[in-house]
Amino acid sequence: MKSMFSNNAAWLTKAYGKLEVKPAPYTPPGENEMVVKNHAVAINPVDWYKQRVGNFIFSWVKYPFILGGDVAGEIVEVGKRVQRFKVGDRVLAQALGMDRNCNRAAEGAFQQYTVVRANLAAPIPDNMSYERAVVLPLTLATAACGLFQKDHLALEYPSVPPKPTGKSVLIWGGSTSVGSNGIQLAVSAGYDVITTASPRNFDYVRKLGASQVFDYNSPAVVQDIIKALKGQTIAGALAIGAGSTDACLDIVHNCEGNKFVSMASAPIGFEAMPDRPGFSFKIFPLVLQLLRANASLRRKSRRRHVQTNFIDGGTIANNEVSRVIYEQFLPRALAEGQYIAAPDPYVVGRGLEYIQEGLDLQRKGVSAKKVVITL
Repeated sequence: MKSMFSNNAAWLTKAYGKLEVKPAPYTPPGENEMVVKNHAVAINPVDWYKQRVGNFIFSWVKYPFILGGDVAGEIVEVGKRVQRFKVGDRVLAQALGMDRNCNRAAEGAFQQYTVVRANLAAPIPDNMSYERAVVLPLTLATAACGLFQKDHLALEYPSVPPKPTGKSVLIWGGSTSVGSNGIQLAVSAGYDVITTASPRNFDYVRKLGASQVFDYNSPAVVQDIIKALKGQTIAGALAIGAGSTDACLDIVHNCEGNKFVSMASAPIGFEAMPDRPGFSFKIFPLVLQLLRANASLRRKSRRRHVQTNFIDGGTIANNEVSRVIYEQFLPRALAEGQYIAAPDPYVVGRGLEYIQEGLDLQRKGVSAKKVVITL
């Protein structure tokens, strides 16, 4: 039976290639799935990482493919076991297309109609735009995995209103998209948050709930944070950004409490890749540098007696944290204003054709913003 919906997508047709806007199949939902007509999508670093370094990451992805992890839009079809949502509902949702256990273009964000899992979606308040809502899903899930999953920091769950725990959490990189969510989730879970940012973003992270903020470029930042945590019980650290894990290992080692660093970022960045599309031999020294950095962190974590684990934001789909965040906490927290959809959206244009521009812009770097495309 022919679908009543006509779909288009921004396809990654080959490794290192530019996105190409072409027709895409419309895929109906499974039993626990929904189809969302996307009104806005957002860009995450992993999207341009995949485009720039090819099969060195997400090697299971087969071309052509549809990237993207953030959608906000209107439900047009629901699976027969979906009870929380109905056709016409406005939702934000995490798209799992690139996840190893999914690996399905139909669940990529960069298209007009995306299949999403019902347990990875939340209603959008009436007074919130799609562009504002879409900044949340993947980075919200990444922060939630690092903070609440049993194989990470295993913090108390967030609630409305928060229930104080008397403990502190370090979030390195508080003005990033993951950090913006990490601060708010930790505060909502009852923890005192110490974070890092550049001085121009100090007020921003304080607005999100951080009690103390330090300049990550300061030569004394590690010692300053250790002093600030003296006499407190630390519940662990969430490390965001290149070099963050190394600093967090030093801090957590010197504090009382949970000796655990949850890692949201690789120890090095991929910004040094060339601007031109196609294969570049520059990837080899980057991969070697990455392997060396990972080995160094493993040795340091053993010496410091601090555990580490790398966050995979897609794992939230398979445990109770998805229900806690998307069903129990976020809808009420957004509706009552306890949770801010942050960082602010930086809308670069309207239409699938602007997604490649969004990838290029995100790669160059944006501060306390998230790149968004309206559809």
